[in-house]
Amino acid sequence: MLSHEDVLHWYPQGIRGFEGTPGSVIPRYLGNAKREWRIGETTDDTEMTVAVARSILTDRNVSHVSVGRELLHCTKCVHPRLKSLWEFHQAADPTRIARSHDGCGAAIRVAPVGIFFTSHRAEELLTGAREASVSTHGGSLAIAAAAATAAAVSAAIDGASPHDVLELAECAAAEAERRWRGHTAPAFADAVRTVHHNLHRLTALRAAEIAPLSFPNQPLTTVPLALGLATVIESAEEAILLAANIGGDSDSVASIAGGILGAMYPITVNEHWYTVVEQVNDHDLVAIANAMAQLRH
Repeated sequence: MLSHEDVLHWYPQGIRGFEGTPGSVIPRYLGNAKREWRIGETTDDTEMTVAVARSILTDRNVSHVSVGRELLHCTKCVHPRLKSLWEFHQAADPTRIARSHDGCGAAIRVAPVGIFFTSHRAEELLTGAREASVSTHGGSLAIAAAAATAAAVSAAIDGASPHDVLELAECAAAEAERRWRGHTAPAFADAVRTVHHNLHRLTALRAAEIAPLSFPNQPLTTVPLALGLATVIESAEEAILLAANIGGDSDSVASIAGGILGAMYPITVNEHWYTVVEQVNDHDLVAIANAMAQLRH
């Protein structure tokens, strides 16, 4: 959640990878009361994505009750300032359905839904995205963002072109907004188109130029920026570094864009980074991914 200027304050040369010894505390988090985040440690984005995957592997279906049960085991970033997750944990009820919250906390964890359903199963992708969202996020924008992300991941796995990935994401978002209307006019699909257009117009994709255009700090910039990067760049590694250097909700942008691009261009996933992540976190993500892939239909 650093501003772009603060990113440069801490990393004058920009973020180029793991800036320090993996497993050691990130310097700016030394003594942090909430959590001393470590270099190479995954955030709540990964923790909750794995939770959704485990719920699907258990049920062979996408059910908000099963997702809720797994999310209760997610402990990163559970504090009063993050109201969506805090209220869910305070209720301690896996059957709970949130009626509000429009942040990107649903979109960051919905990739397993996109793995589970092929891209021609639009209805299942839509309802699955909502089921994976509503434990913590019931707002129209949040569900639209989750639907768009699930559709994009699914299309990427199926080998769709960047143009088709973006189009399917926009269609899923528009249908979600039509079906689960909020208090304001539908806006998410339009935001995705606008951000993509702005990125496409740039002669070069640099953090300093993107930050003023689409700084990821609210629902209509964070996921649209991730989807934009995923459809104008052809490298998961490049998108992840760019997201980190832009600042704002960088882990959300990086995880969504990186996931989509990793599916489209697997060779661009940095194997060294992945090795470090496994050493620090012991997630065994390959085993989870292989199990999920076997369920794809």
